[in-house]
Amino acid sequence: MVRTGDRAGYFLGAFKYRESRYSPKTIGQREYIEAIEKHDIVFGIGPAGTGKTYLAVAEAVAGLKGKLYNRIILVRPAVEAGESLGFLPGDIRAKVDPYLRPVYDALHDMLPADKIKKLMELGVIEIVPLAFMRGRTLNTAFVILDESQNTTVAQMKMFLTRIGEGSKAVITGDVTQIDLDRKRLSGLVAIQKILKDIPEIKFSYLTDKDVVRHRLVKQIIRAFDRYETGQK
Repeated sequence: MVRTGDRAGYFLGAFKYRESRYSPKTIGQREYIEAIEKHDIVFGIGPAGTGKTYLAVAEAVAGLKGKLYNRIILVRPAVEAGESLGFLPGDIRAKVDPYLRPVYDALHDMLPADKIKKLMELGVIEIVPLAFMRGRTLNTAFVILDESQNTTVAQMKMFLTRIGEGSKAVITGDVTQIDLDRKRLSGLVAIQKILKDIPEIKFSYLTDKDVVRHRLVKQIIRAFDRYETGQK
């Protein structure tokens, strides 16, 4: 199998037929894409609106289309639902859909709805809550863990040790938006210290300069940064 690290600029080439909005728009975003293409495990860390999840999903779709991976697995902790999801009504899909909506939105920008439905029916695209990952081994897959700041240290370890042969994992998160109980350490915060001496694992940091949402979002993020710095 050809690995993405051996295909310089694969992301940009794969989306030439698409609109330009699918390509990185800032230096930070370009460095993030390059990190994904060159490393098997990448952490994309930064504020809202920097394209962390969006660009990772685009890379995953490009890799699937290029036959670099057999499937895409999109994972998100459902911390708002206590992660177990047991008290919510309905089947698994009905329970997890509200918490995975941002991932769906990114997918629908990349592929037609009927194509997504078919690929999900075939198991080529999976969207699952983090709690359902225990015990699995993920081979030849492009795996994205979104909102990873809401994992515990144990959950982060569990996720990372699921990665199998021929797979790539992109872990995205924003350490300023942690929804965990204050007594619990975020897995995303801890993992930066735990894995800092492994050169094959890349930490890519995005900043407010990489925000590509409404122009005011960048100013809002900076205002909150100033406020929170002043509170410390």
